[in-house]
Amino acid sequence: MQEPTLRRPTLLLPLLSLLVFALAAWQLAVDGPLRTFDESLSRRYRQQVPVTDGPAELAADLGNFEVALPVLAVAVCLALLRGRAVATVVGCALAMVCVPLLVGPLKLLFDRPGPLGGSGYFPSGHTATAVVAYGGAALLLGAPLRSRGTRWCAWLAALALVVATGAGLVVRGYHWPLDVVASCALGGLLLWTAALGVRWTAPLSGRRDRRRPRASPAPGPPDR
Repeated sequence: MQEPTLRRPTLLLPLLSLLVFALAAWQLAVDGPLRTFDESLSRRYRQQVPVTDGPAELAADLGNFEVALPVLAVAVCLALLRGRAVATVVGCALAMVCVPLLVGPLKLLFDRPGPLGGSGYFPSGHTATAVVAYGGAALLLGAPLRSRGTRWCAWLAALALVVATGAGLVVRGYHWPLDVVASCALGGLLLWTAALGVRWTAPLSGRRDRRRPRASPAPGPPDR
């Protein structure tokens, strides 16, 4: 059965992601009004008495590699079993590999103090991990589905997990809100790159189906 043709990934997502990340980095570098608002927002919603086993802590843990990576790994296995192209799987895997390769140097470059002390909190590695892992799982499992409603459910579930991760990180005081927003933009850019693999491999799958020889019709009964 021919896989449904996918729409070309729009340039709106990478452009918007770059704009959001550049704005956050600029305001952080120049100590602009957005940074001031960001820090006041964090103080307003941060837990004054940290609860290490509460809902916020559990939500923040969704960005741990120990939680997010198995979700992406299961999605990769299911995608391969369902006949998804290897290039699509490789694109999502490479996007995840790029998370620490990008986040680590950026943390060293900006060296932003955290809400509770320390340094190197911009951008949020946990948020970027959640975006790529859960978004990649939705991309792998949702793309082949013919039902638009089911695809939307997959992406809404991924969005809910990312929002929960970011909210947990802010409430627990692990990150400033601007760290989370910038990492969402960075993860979105990586996901857009992985989505290109879905677009590139879909036409190849369709051409293979069209080249498949058709069975000759069975002969009809002789005329009487």
